[in-house]
Amino acid sequence: MELVKLRISLFLLCVIVAFGTIGYSTIEHMTVFDSFYMTLITISTVGFSEITPLSQTGRVITVIIIVSGISLLTYTLGQIAKVIIEGELYKLLGRRKLGKQIAELAGHYIVCGFGRIGRVICDELAAEQIPFVVVEKQGEKIEQLEKMDYLYLVGDATADDILLQAGLMHAKGLATAVSSDADNVFITLTAKGLRPDIFVLSRAADLQNESKLLRAGASRVVCPYNMGGARMAQILKKPTVVDFLDTAMMSGDLGLKLEEAVVQPTSHLVGKTIMTSNLRRDFGVIIVAIKKADNEMIFNPGPQAIIDPLDVIVAIGKQEDMQRMRRVLA
Repeated sequence: MELVKLRISLFLLCVIVAFGTIGYSTIEHMTVFDSFYMTLITISTVGFSEITPLSQTGRVITVIIIVSGISLLTYTLGQIAKVIIEGELYKLLGRRKLGKQIAELAGHYIVCGFGRIGRVICDELAAEQIPFVVVEKQGEKIEQLEKMDYLYLVGDATADDILLQAGLMHAKGLATAVSSDADNVFITLTAKGLRPDIFVLSRAADLQNESKLLRAGASRVVCPYNMGGARMAQILKKPTVVDFLDTAMMSGDLGLKLEEAVVQPTSHLVGKTIMTSNLRRDFGVIIVAIKKADNEMIFNPGPQAIIDPLDVIVAIGKQEDMQRMRRVLA
């Protein structure tokens, strides 16, 4: 609304300048530049004398310019100041609000880089209502983040203070998805140096750099190009399997979710078998695998498989059933 008022006032001010220039040029026979100059000094009230003695009609034009021009100029300058002040104030308050929201986060994820990969990560986390904050330093990406209403910090993710501002000490994990493998290594080293136990998922543009990222401390390394190629190959070899997984796990058309749940030591299911736990009967889920605390993976566990503390149960089921099961395991 303020910008509309500013445009209108600038337009009217230009009309007054054009009126004075044409009027002086026609009535007083001044050159175009002298007419323009006479109009400006009249509007600005600088007190310079008349370029040439004015006729009665010329003085009438001067009165009109003074009355209308000064009012319009004052109003226009006020609108410009208002737009600038309000814009800067909005940005300042917006940054403070973002900082407060980020400071209150806990158990969230930090996403470094909002490129093609980073944006997909953020969209997936947002779809599941999982809290996260983005660290980005490119101006055009900041505008996208503001439009999408994602929490973000402007800065270099390789800097200690930026990661600390993003809540690294209270975060659940960090994903570094910038385009440069060297930057991903630096971000991983910085995060691990500040908090050695943080889970770090890193992107590798070149598969040869995977080992370097792992040595830097990355918990997992993903090479998008290799994964994309492998997925295309799976579609060629097993299209029905891929269609089922996409339909069941990604699109949600079947109402199913492939989820994981950690068995807490306080759960009453600790020490029971898959059969006696009645997970399948009570929640209608399919137990796909159990990951033990020592990272041993048991696929399609039998009915006599024992549930131990800190086991991670991977299951397929309806979302509401999975949520109920997760509460029991916790």
